[in-house]
Amino acid sequence: MNLIALQNWLDNASFAVLFVTMLVYWGGAAFPNIPATAIGTAGMAIANLCIATLLGARWLEAGYFPLSNLYESLFFLTWGITTIHLIAENTSRSRLVGVVTAPVAMAITAFATLTLPSEMQVAEPLVPALKSNWLMMHVSVMMLSYAALMVGSLVAIAFLIVTRAQDIQLQGSSVGTGGYRSNGYRLHKAGELVSQTQSQTQPVADDNNGVVRRESNSNGKTAVLDLVTVPQSQAVSTAEPLSPQRLGLAETLDNISYRIIGLGFPLLTIGIIAGAVWANEAWGSYWSWDPKETWALITWLVFAAYLHARITRGWQGRRPAILAASGFVVVWICYLGVNLLGKGLHSYGWFF
Repeated sequence: MNLIALQNWLDNASFAVLFVTMLVYWGGAAFPNIPATAIGTAGMAIANLCIATLLGARWLEAGYFPLSNLYESLFFLTWGITTIHLIAENTSRSRLVGVVTAPVAMAITAFATLTLPSEMQVAEPLVPALKSNWLMMHVSVMMLSYAALMVGSLVAIAFLIVTRAQDIQLQGSSVGTGGYRSNGYRLHKAGELVSQTQSQTQPVADDNNGVVRRESNSNGKTAVLDLVTVPQSQAVSTAEPLSPQRLGLAETLDNISYRIIGLGFPLLTIGIIAGAVWANEAWGSYWSWDPKETWALITWLVFAAYLHARITRGWQGRRPAILAASGFVVVWICYLGVNLLGKGLHSYGWFF
């Protein structure tokens, strides 16, 4: 079997499948009646399988774990993103996950397949510093952490889009057990504050000088909308209140973003520690403030601040979502930016 020809076919097939998958997700977002989620999930699974086969063929051809150059790491990153996407989509049941992750996975594949010079796509013998078992341990864990953090950041961006960047505050724990407040409306989960057996609409005065309106939904469960009056001394927002459906979707996205970043952060920590041990073996120093090491530390600090704000400070809603969204840019600088500038020990040396 010609493994090189197989790799060339698989990288083009992965790009084509991800491009069609992106269009399916976008079409499903524009036209909700289209059953896009099942088709999109199938497309992501096919692309994931194609990339896994490509990396396996590369491993057989070169004789080492395929993470030695930019071409291989880009496809490994795409494989990680599609894997995390499938987990997140199965958990959230939301097509918006694919709306934000599919174009990123497609763009990475297009960059690796169509933009990289051909000499950077060829498997070459490893340099002496890379002939170590730490290549698989350090680089694979780092790439998986990048994939998880990117998907978590993208879901946070989707949260900001769904909520129109309004100040939506979750009333409860950081994993989404409470409700959201939007422009004076608070949506609680059905049945938490009102018995599910209540079926009549009944206004009741509350302590906030507002009115509680109890409504039954089609499932026989009761949702509660707490309309809070705003003092005249305060500025009243002119933004349209979000619907209960949007608020429920926002809660799901906020929750899944938090959980995925919570998965990626320990992987990033382990990857940095493994890299320090490998650096000591290869270069005689655990930490040399190489640009890659510096940006890995910055990335760790950004997401450590996000998790700290969620867990101990009680930040929920827009503020942590903005922090996570900024982390998407930081991850890209850490992974690709400093490498392509040709500076430091981790350089690909393409631009300079």
